[in-house]
Order: sequence, then structure tokens, then C-alpha cells
Amino acid sequence: MGFKTLFDDFLNRDEARTVQVDAGELDQYERQDHEIVNKIEHQRKMQVGVGRFLKHPIEVLTETPTNSLIATVPFSFLFFIVGISLIVVNYGWQAVMNSTLVDDVIVFSVLIPVVPLALLDFKEGRREKNLEAALPNFFRDVAGMNDSGMTLPSAIHIVSEGEYGMLTPYIRKLDIDMSWNVPFVEAITTFGKRIGTPLAERSVDLIAKASTAGGDVSEVLRAAARDSYEFINLKTERASNMLIYEVIIVAAFFVFLFVIAILESTFLTTMADAGAQAAASGAGSQFIGNVDMDLYKRIFSHSAMIMGFFSGLVAGQMGEGRAAAGLKFSALMLLIAWLLFRFAI
Repeated sequence: MGFKTLFDDFLNRDEARTVQVDAGELDQYERQDHEIVNKIEHQRKMQVGVGRFLKHPIEVLTETPTNSLIATVPFSFLFFIVGISLIVVNYGWQAVMNSTLVDDVIVFSVLIPVVPLALLDFKEGRREKNLEAALPNFFRDVAGMNDSGMTLPSAIHIVSEGEYGMLTPYIRKLDIDMSWNVPFVEAITTFGKRIGTPLAERSVDLIAKASTAGGDVSEVLRAAARDSYEFINLKTERASNMLIYEVIIVAAFFVFLFVIAILESTFLTTMADAGAQAAASGAGSQFIGNVDMDLYKRIFSHSAMIMGFFSGLVAGQMGEGRAAAGLKFSALMLLIAWLLFRFAI
């Protein structure tokens, strides 16, 4: 074997080793890229859907009022099944129709999802009210600074240093977006989505469309401020005018309870005693002798609880334009009716 053959063989082996090293390094880089992509995908999954719920369950359940139903409805259903099962096991099937324990189970099965929903809805209503009350001042201040010669990013930066209540964190996020050279229309649209109230989305949509069409931004902001201010005034005026009807609904419920209490303590009790005495003497009629006080109490209790729950929904619809806003009244009146008939009447 000549020198030339040995040299060629050496070169071929060196080239093969180089190819192997390059392929190994390429596999290593591919594995690193794959790991990075997997980590990014994992983080994305943990930010949405079931992954986010498993990582932050309390945050997800309290994010919106209706999210609380994810946990409370299954728990309410389980409570109902277990409660009815215990009644049947301890007292038999007859107790399902005759015992007031079933009413207790049903009442608490209703209250378990309603109370958290009502509390979160009340909290969300307060948040929405505070945010919307600060919007007109924010739009007006930005328009005034823009008129003085400041650019929109500078005006929003100055405004973000002020105090606008619950709206302040959202304004500062808007300032951060503008500082990263995000276009005004895109930044203000994101601002409206973050707030998430009907008035904010309406005002932001007006500003975005007018700015895209080439209008004067200062005038658009002033128009949005005027519109927001009028909207809040109309909403406040409506709530003030409808307050009397909410009071009437609640008062009617308590009058109903008072009438039932009087009937039970005087009229029905007297009839039952008279019927019992007449039946004992043999001179009583069949009608008077068959007054079942427990049956009447149960009918009255069902009537009061049903009336209290649905009266609360009507009060919310009339007062705030949303039946869900009346759940706080529904839960309170349902609980009062149950306590009254369970421990007093």
C-alpha cells in the first residue's frame, strides 16, 4: 500500500470524524431547542384552561362571578345527594315527603352556589362602578395635556402618575404599552379589554374608530369623556329612581311573613284547637277536625322561601337591570324565611 493510499485513507477518516462531531453537536442543539419549545408550551398551557385552574384555583374561581359555579355547583349537587341519602337511611322514604329535613337540604343546596355568586357579583359591581366613575376624568386629563402640546405617550405618562382610584393600575399598564412604542389605537384597545366593563369597551371603541379615521385625538377623548359622564349620570339616576321599587319588593316580602305569622299564631291555631275539642266531644264537623297544622306550616314555608328568592331576582332586575344583581337579596330573604319557619313558627 503506497503513501498516497495511506494519506487518502487518513483524510477520509478525519472527514468522517468531523461529520460525526457536527452531527452530534447538531443533535445537542436540536435537543436544547426541543426542551425550550416544550417549556414554552408548558408555560402557555399553564396560563389558560385546565392548567391555569390547577395552578391558581382560587384566582380562577374568583376572577369572574360565574367562575365560582365551577366549584359550587358540583359541591351543591353532592350535598343534596348525600343529604337525601342520609334522610332515607335514617328515617325511610316516607320522610322525603313528610319531613322538613328535606327542606333544609334543599335550602342549603340552593345557598351553596348562590351565596358565593352573589358576593362576587356584588364585589364586581363595586369594582365596575369605581372604574367607570374615574374614566371621564382620565379622558379629560389626557385631552387637556395633549392640547398643551404634549405627545400622547407623554400625556399618558404624566397622567399615570396621578391617582384615579382603581383605574390607576390600568393607566400605568397603558403607559408601559405606549413607552414600548405600541400604536395608540392598539394600546387603548388593550386598555379597554383589561378593564372589561361595558362603558370602558364602548368608550375605547369610540376612541379607536375615530382615531383610525383621522380625527383630532383631543376632541375624540373629550367626546368619550362627555359620553362616559352622561352614561354614569343616567345609570345613577336610574338606580335612584328604582330604589323605591326595590324597597317595596323587600317590604312586601316581610309583610307576607308577618301575615303568615299572624295566621299561624291566631287563626289556624284557634281552628285546630276548636276542631280537636269538637272532635273529642263528638259534635265537631269533619272539616274542622282535620286541620293539619304541620301541613299548613310547610305550605306557608315553601311559599315564603319561593317568594323571597324570586322577589330578590325581580329587585335586582328593576334596580340594576340584571337579575344576577338581586341574588344578594334572594339569598338573604331565603335564609330569613327558612330561619323563621325552622325556629320561630
